[in-house]
Amino acid sequence: MIGHRRTAVFLMALLALVGGFITGRDLWFNLAYLLGLLLIISFVWAWININWLRLSRLTRTRRTQVGRPLEERFEVQNTSIVPKLWLEVQDFSELPDHYASRVINNLSGRGRYSWRTTTICKQRGRYQLGPIRLHTSDPFGLFPMTRDLEETSHVVVFPMTFDIHRFVLPVGLLSGGDALRRRTHHVTTNASGVRDYVPGDSFGRIHWPSTARRNRLIVKEFELDPLADIWIVPDMASFSHLVSPEVQKKQRDDLPEWMVMEKFKLAETTEEYTVTAAASLAQFFLRQDRAVGMMAYGQSNEILQPDRSERQLNRVLETLAVLRAQGQVPLSNVIQAEMHLFPRGATVICITPQTDQNWATVAKEMERRGLRIVTILVNPASFGGTLSNDPLLILLQANNLIAYQINAGDDFSDVFSSTKTPTSQFAYS
Repeated sequence: MIGHRRTAVFLMALLALVGGFITGRDLWFNLAYLLGLLLIISFVWAWININWLRLSRLTRTRRTQVGRPLEERFEVQNTSIVPKLWLEVQDFSELPDHYASRVINNLSGRGRYSWRTTTICKQRGRYQLGPIRLHTSDPFGLFPMTRDLEETSHVVVFPMTFDIHRFVLPVGLLSGGDALRRRTHHVTTNASGVRDYVPGDSFGRIHWPSTARRNRLIVKEFELDPLADIWIVPDMASFSHLVSPEVQKKQRDDLPEWMVMEKFKLAETTEEYTVTAAASLAQFFLRQDRAVGMMAYGQSNEILQPDRSERQLNRVLETLAVLRAQGQVPLSNVIQAEMHLFPRGATVICITPQTDQNWATVAKEMERRGLRIVTILVNPASFGGTLSNDPLLILLQANNLIAYQINAGDDFSDVFSSTKTPTSQFAYS
């Protein structure tokens, strides 16, 4: 349409010029000059509008979490003395429901315009922010122009986590078991010996009595806690998960920007509940300074060796953020293939929506090998599925194995703080 308008003005100018040559009247020549000048001025105006612009984009954090806000601040600066009649800033970010595009009117010479966008993150993952396209035109709309700003950045949305206050673990994880005899750079309650100080050692590790006797700096060495490894294994096989019918037919939910995390509702899919349970448990144990590892076969095979500290928590959350239920290997086969990773006495927490009662046999076999098994069942029946894992839950508890069940809409903190299994066989953490 705009191209037709520009073509029409050009043809009118050409016809007026021809008419001036034929009739020799000044009116036709003046009209031709006026239309030609209109085309030139419109082109120059549009070209100036799209140039001498500076756009800055400031993202407050590159890591956020499902249910939490992502805030960005934009500023457009006109570096010329010529006012910009209008300017459209079009953002092509991949983050769902992130609307940062804006139309700016009457941007004065040397003027600035800024705005802030706050988006509640609804889906975990790694998303691209940008690119941005600037669009403008002359006052007559004859020469629309665009300018692409290809620079992009990324933001990682971690899965939601719940604060867990208590979790039942099998007996055997407490201090007093067989020591692992593995050196660690972390300070633990198990001092194994002393050695000479080397640059980089913390002064808090210096053993002053030995230092005084040997007349040189001596530091303590530490070992890992007995039987401290905890492995979290979420089931990410594609054929195990399903989506609630309400989620499948749900249209976009217009959430207010001021919404806080407590009012955010987790998407009712077995995949999201599995990932959220894994993230919440990793956060719980790492805050207790336990060594936590994770293994999952999703769209790729992910294995994180057990470690402590906040850095390990970030690694777990970053892995879970992009993990999808696209695996083709059943959970029992995953466990059997990677059994060599689990040291004797380690705790393996499996999170699965499966209903196959053969899992009880696999869990019992793992227990015979000296592993401590905890099964968290995400009940597919509560998400609209036709099958329930209630029989599997009863079978696990009948075999004296710790098992939890999570239904759609459950509060993870309440579920993990209670169990129907006799507590005399377990230790609370």
